[in-house]
Amino acid sequence: MDGQYRKDIRPGLRVAIVRKQDQRTGRRTLGVVKDILTSAPHHTRGIKVRLEGGQIGWIQAIEPQDAPLPALGRPGEGGADAA
Repeated sequence: MDGQYRKDIRPGLRVAIVRKQDQRTGRRTLGVVKDILTSAPHHTRGIKVRLEGGQIGWIQAIEPQDAPLPALGRPGEGGADAA
């Protein structure tokens, strides 16, 4: 699952997103889905979501659900980064 299909996404899912300001670099932010913002059933850039930390971006990958999330950075940094 690569995050392009809405049917694969649900609140509570651990994902890696790319925020708008990180699109040029491809920097990913790890987090847990709070809200699904894309209404279409499929989107080629990834389904747009809001994470529990408030960050908004497009899902690039669905992370293993049993792995612990890294500690979040300072407020406003957008959470932990994926390589």
